[in-house]
Amino acid sequence: MDAANRVQTEAHTGATQTAAALKNRWTQLRAEHPHLRTRDAAAQLNVSEAELVATMCGEEATRLAAPEGNWGALIENLKSLGRVMALTRNNEAVSERKGEYSRTELFPSHRMGQVLDEGIDLRLFFTTWTHAFALDEEGESGRRKRSVQFFSADGNAIHKVFLQDGSDLQAFDAYVARFQSLDQSRALEVQPAPASPPERSDNEIDVATLRVDWSGLTSTHDFFGLTRKHNVTRTQALRLAAPDMAYKVENSSLRRVLDQVAESELPIMVFVGNPGCIQIHSGAVSNIKPTGSWLNVLDADFNLHVREDLIHTSWMVRKPTREGIVTSLELYNTEGEQIALLFSRRKDYREESEAWRNVLSALPILSESA
Repeated sequence: MDAANRVQTEAHTGATQTAAALKNRWTQLRAEHPHLRTRDAAAQLNVSEAELVATMCGEEATRLAAPEGNWGALIENLKSLGRVMALTRNNEAVSERKGEYSRTELFPSHRMGQVLDEGIDLRLFFTTWTHAFALDEEGESGRRKRSVQFFSADGNAIHKVFLQDGSDLQAFDAYVARFQSLDQSRALEVQPAPASPPERSDNEIDVATLRVDWSGLTSTHDFFGLTRKHNVTRTQALRLAAPDMAYKVENSSLRRVLDQVAESELPIMVFVGNPGCIQIHSGAVSNIKPTGSWLNVLDADFNLHVREDLIHTSWMVRKPTREGIVTSLELYNTEGEQIALLFSRRKDYREESEAWRNVLSALPILSESA
C-alpha cells in the first residue's frame, strides 16, 4: 500500500471509530432521556445534528444523494408522499405546516426553487444544501416516524418533511430507493459556516440616499437589493431608515399581535427561515399558547414556536409597493439575523388590510433608553 492510500485508509478508519464512539454516547444519552430530540441531543454532545443523524445509517437512517447536485429533484418527488408536515427552523423559531408538495418550480441556473402548494409555501436556496437523509425511526407507542431531512455543510437542519397519517408509505420507500446514496458510512464531515462580514460603521453610509431609495421601493422583494446596493445589514437599514418607515417596538409585540389577530380572525403571513429555506404560513391563527420561554401557535395545520427570550429586537416596518404601503413586524436575534417576519395576508398582491395596520401601529414603541 502506498503512502497516499495508507493515509486515506487511516483517515477513514479514524472517522469510522469516531462515528462509532459518537453513536455509543448517543445511545447512552437516549437511554437516560428517551424523549430527547435529536437536535437537542446533538447540542448536548457538542456535535451537529447531521453528524448525529449520520450515525444512524444502516439502521434508522439512509443517506440520500442529489443526482448531479440537483437538489430540486428531491423536492419535486416529495409530491408522491401525499399529505405531509413541512418543518423549517432557525435557532429561535420553528414553523410547521401540513400540506402537499404538489406544485414545485425550479430555477436551476440560480440554484433556487419554490413550493407553492396552498398549505406548504417555500422559498429554497440550494447553494447551502449539502446532506440529506431519510429516517424511519421508532416513535411513541411503537409507531414508526418517517421523514426526509436536509442539512447544510455545517450540519444544521435546513428543512424536514415528516410523513403523517394518510401519507403514502410505498411512495416513501420508492423515494428512498431512488435517491439512496452509495455512501452509507456513519461518519460525516462538517464545515464551519462562513462568517458574516462585519457591519460597516453608520458614518460610512449615505443615509439620505438610502432613505430616498427606500421611498422608491415598488415591491417588498426589492428590499434585499436595497441592502446590497448600500452595503448594509438588514437591521442597519432599519436603524437608518426614516423614523416613520421603521422603528423599534417592545419585544412583547409578537405576543400582542398573535393574540389580537387570533381574536379578530385576521389572516396573516408568517415567514420563518434560515439561509437555505424560507417557510411561509398564510391564514388565520387561533390557538396561542405560551409555554415557558416558548410562545406557540398550536393549530390543526400550522404550528409556530418562538423563543421569546431570544428576541433581541422587534421592528415595525413600512415598505412602499405598487399596491401601497406594506407593514410588517420583524424579529431579530443578537446577531441581527431574522427570527420571523409577520405580514398581513394579501391575496393577489392587493392592498393590505387596514385592520392589520391598526394592530401594528398600536404596538408600544421602545424608548431609546430601553
